[in-house]
Amino acid sequence: MTDRATPANSALVRAARGLPVPHTPVWFMRQAGRSLPEYREIRVGNAMLEACATPDLVTEITLQPVRRHGVDAAIFFSDIVVPLKAIGVDLDIVPGTGPVVAEPIRTRADLDRLPELTSDAVPYITESVRRLVEALGPTPLIGFAGAPFTLASYLVEGGPSRTHERTKALMHGDPALWHDLCARLAQISGAFLRVQVEAGASAVQLFDSWVGALPRGDYAAYVQEHSAAALSAVADLGVPRIHFGVGTGELLALMGQAGAEVVGVDYRVSLTDALERLGGRYAVQGNLDPALLFAPADVIEAKVRAIVAEGRLAPGHIFNLGHGVPPHTDPDVLTRVVEIVHAASAR
Repeated sequence: MTDRATPANSALVRAARGLPVPHTPVWFMRQAGRSLPEYREIRVGNAMLEACATPDLVTEITLQPVRRHGVDAAIFFSDIVVPLKAIGVDLDIVPGTGPVVAEPIRTRADLDRLPELTSDAVPYITESVRRLVEALGPTPLIGFAGAPFTLASYLVEGGPSRTHERTKALMHGDPALWHDLCARLAQISGAFLRVQVEAGASAVQLFDSWVGALPRGDYAAYVQEHSAAALSAVADLGVPRIHFGVGTGELLALMGQAGAEVVGVDYRVSLTDALERLGGRYAVQGNLDPALLFAPADVIEAKVRAIVAEGRLAPGHIFNLGHGVPPHTDPDVLTRVVEIVHAASAR
C-alpha cells in the first residue's frame, strides 16, 4: 500500500473499492448538523436552504465534524431538495416538519415544472465543493443526492409522509406518468452528483430515505431503473458510489445491482445477514443503531467492536450509523466511537 496521502488513496475510498486499508474508515450520516453546538451557533438566522446556497456556510459546516471527531470523510452539507429548489420548484424546509412543496406533482401537466438540472443552476455547489476539497487535503469529500423515489414521494405527497398513499397510488394507477416523473428526477439527481464529483468530490452517496416502504417486486418494477440512471451519471468519473436506504433489508441486492460499489445497511439488518444477501459482491457501510449512542459507554464499545468484526468479512467496510445522527447526541460520544473503530480495526 502506498503512503501517498490523497483522497483517492484514503481509507474510505480504498475500503469502498475493496482494497487493503490501515483501519476501517468511519463517518456518520448527519455528522454535520444539530448534534454540534458550533453548528447550532452558525445556523442562527440562516434558513436551511439559504445556508445550503452559501459557500462560506457550507464549507464551515461540512468541516466542523472532521475537526471535532477525526472522521475519515466529510459529507457535503446540503439537502436532498436543493436541486429541486434550483430548478424552480416552490418548496421550503419547515423546521420540525421537513420539505414542504407548495404545488404537489399530481398530473402529467405538472411535469412541465421539472426542467433538467444543469451545472449553471447550482454555481454555489461547485464553489462550495472546490473550497472544501482544498481545505480537506487528503480527507475525502462525499457528495450526495436524493434518489428518484424519495424525491418523487416529497413532490407527490407535498411533504413527508408515513404512508406514501398518493405516491403508491400514482405509481400503480398511472405507471407511465410515474416512470416519466422518475426519469426526470433521475436526471436531476444524477446531474447534482456529477456537479459535485467534477468539482472534486471523491465519492458519492445516493440516499433513498423512503424506499423501504416498498416491497421488492415494486422496487424492481418501478424504482430500480431510475436509481440506476442517477448512479450511472457519474459512472465514467471513477468515484465509488454508495447506495443507502432506510428499512431496505429486502432490497439490498437490487440496490447494489442498480450500480453501487458500496451498499449502505441500516440498523435493522446485521452486516452478517446483509453480506449473505449481497453475496459478497459489494463493500458495505454501516450500521450502529443511532439509539445506542445514548447507551452506557461499555455497551456502545462492545457493539462498535462487534460491527467492526462483522465488517472484516466484507470485501470492504465503511463504519457508519444505521441512519443519521440524532439531534440530541453528545458529540463526545461520536468522537469516542471514531476512536474505538480505529483502534479495533488497526491493521
